[in-house]
Amino acid sequence: MAKRTRIQDLFTAEVDSQYVAMGWVRTFRNNQFIALNDGSCLANLQVVVDFENTDPALLKRITTGAALRIEGTLIASQGKGQTVELIAGNIDILGDCDAETFPLQPKKHSLEFLREIAHLRFRTNTFGAVFRIRHALAFAVHEFFHNRHFVYIHTPIITGSDAEGAGEMFQVTTLDLHNVPKTDEGAINYKKDFFGKPTNLTVSGQLEGELAALALSDIYTFGPTFRAENSNTSRHLAEFWMIEPEVAFADLDDNMDLAEDMLKYLISYVLKHCSEDLAFLEQRLLDEEKQKPQQERSEMTLREKLNFCIENPFERLTYTEAIDILRNSTPNKKGKFQYPVEKWGTDLQSEHERYLVEKHFKKPVILTNYPKEIKAFYMRMDDDGKTVRAMDVLFPGIGEIIGGSQREERYDVLLSRMEEMHIPAEEMSWFLDTRRFGSVPHAGFGLGFERLVLFVTGMTNIRDVIPFPRFPGNAEF
Repeated sequence: MAKRTRIQDLFTAEVDSQYVAMGWVRTFRNNQFIALNDGSCLANLQVVVDFENTDPALLKRITTGAALRIEGTLIASQGKGQTVELIAGNIDILGDCDAETFPLQPKKHSLEFLREIAHLRFRTNTFGAVFRIRHALAFAVHEFFHNRHFVYIHTPIITGSDAEGAGEMFQVTTLDLHNVPKTDEGAINYKKDFFGKPTNLTVSGQLEGELAALALSDIYTFGPTFRAENSNTSRHLAEFWMIEPEVAFADLDDNMDLAEDMLKYLISYVLKHCSEDLAFLEQRLLDEEKQKPQQERSEMTLREKLNFCIENPFERLTYTEAIDILRNSTPNKKGKFQYPVEKWGTDLQSEHERYLVEKHFKKPVILTNYPKEIKAFYMRMDDDGKTVRAMDVLFPGIGEIIGGSQREERYDVLLSRMEEMHIPAEEMSWFLDTRRFGSVPHAGFGLGFERLVLFVTGMTNIRDVIPFPRFPGNAEF
């Protein structure tokens, strides 16, 4: 039996030769032209059917959504819109599709509707493009770090620590919730639980990543993380993926260099390898923009925005410098910001970050040296005692895309910060040990993978860039 050739490969295959194509019917026109797609690329393969010599019963079964195996001759196309077409010699129905109940008809569907049928939305052009780009970005992440001799570390998904100190974690337990064992004092007896202590799904692989970096020097994690934040916005997920490099013998400047290099590499990779999908998503965005009032339309197309990030050096400035710029900015003075910037210590919002990138500097921005009160315990304290060596990378349209820092490598300072923030030292003794046994300056950052995919694809809701989104009240499929 002849082997299947991917539709993507048929577009560059030798004509006047026999091939087997398999895929799903997008449309079937005039009982003669099948648009066949197998997900390998955006474009459909046009298949020409000799309807006069084809069983009418078989023709009736060729409906939108049906899966076919077609053997035929590839020829140069005479019509517009395609370079080649397949002249069908033999058609087999691999899977019938009930045309009356199949929810994906050849028309435009809203993203909200497609979210309700996330198990089928992969078959649309939009989501085919999004998930091919997601794959390309994931591959490029590994390629970038592999080329720099980083070691890929799998950090635990189940953890007994809270890396962010936020407390919004999913608890993991095997206890019978209808008959929870109690101690003599009436508290939950976690000694009876599977791990003998309270455990949660991780919010970050960073702390464990630091342990590996302080032996292997250059490591990265890339895995699922979880946050039980009861937020129903277009920017939040309960389950998402994080890329977290950790580098020994590195300071804040090294960290910024790595973040900038990585982002430019990933975006360049997609521009080079996903041009067809990007062009489709760009056109989709342009069509959407036409429905908006002029003042709300984006100043850049999708590919212009991506090139904006790889062609410009990232502007680097301190939080203190940024506060001065924002406080004296026209939108702040005229009350245009939803959150006015009044004093040092303000936690910057997305609107402030976007102003710095899109209006003031007109290039990506890296903000550094934030007030210690608004950052995590593990960030290295600056000499002024007020700020820490944190860094946030800010992009157009989205604001913060990366958050990181030089880590606090000094045992006594780290212990003092943990006490200040009520983080129990006993539970984190393993983490403190790295500062007792051969500590070195080190740094790292976190990149939320879905935020990156959101930015690169131009999608506007984070639930549309992960195959099966998890959010409050929803764990479907």
